Amino acid sequence: MSVYDSQEKPQEKKKEGGLLETARVIFHALIIALVIRTFLFQPFNIPSGSMMATLLIGDYLFVSKYSYGYSRYSFPLSLPLFNGRIWGSEPQRGDVVVFRLPKDDSTDYIKRVIGLPGDRIQMVGGLLHINGQPVKRERVSDYVDEEGGRTVRVRRWKETLPNGVSYETLDLQDNGFLDNTPVYEVPPGNFFMMGDNRDNSTDSRVLSQVGYVPLDNIIGKAQVIFFSVGDGVPAWHVWAWPYAVRWGRLLTLVR
Repeated sequence: MSVYDSQEKPQEKKKEGGLLETARVIFHALIIALVIRTFLFQPFNIPSGSMMATLLIGDYLFVSKYSYGYSRYSFPLSLPLFNGRIWGSEPQRGDVVVFRLPKDDSTDYIKRVIGLPGDRIQMVGGLLHINGQPVKRERVSDYVDEEGGRTVRVRRWKETLPNGVSYETLDLQDNGFLDNTPVYEVPPGNFFMMGDNRDNSTDSRVLSQVGYVPLDNIIGKAQVIFFSVGDGVPAWHVWAWPYAVRWGRLLTLVR
């Protein structure tokens, strides 16, 4: 019996040591992932078409948390560890940012920064005006959407902001609901956000639902698309990847 015990005890200790080592590795990996997600990059996916054609439904992207500093919304569960923003800096006009909705701070939105504190923003006949001046806009080729089993062509424009940032917007219809607006005066410490799909975006033009976005509500800057899957296919359906993944969008920068 004593010989049996002497043979089994080292094996039991080895087994226990292996389990502890595995648990330790998993714990360290979780801590590293939490630190990266909190302070460096957080993944987000795009569930709506409000930023088409810059971002498509089914895009997965990394958002840099450090670009504008940190607020309570930078942390898991939005823990109120401090007031205001630390190491903060303001987004630039034209940045694509993720922010916590002021009307419901449990909801994340992604839009483009159009207005800075003190700006006057207005849409006139579908043309963006900033501080009384129309933004430069030129017609480019139609955006062609072939997903969903049908082909849809949408008018597309290249818009250039006063600081030289250019991007493309979609125009679904003439005289859309938000093509003519009053003048919005952006309060201090707030920003005016708009989607690139101008006729299909609930953004700062709708004061009752989004309105002006405080700096503290901004989570980070959209940087790179690391995965993209179309045709309504869930990302975990790996067997569908050969035909559903938008291979050309992988690792593209968000502009």
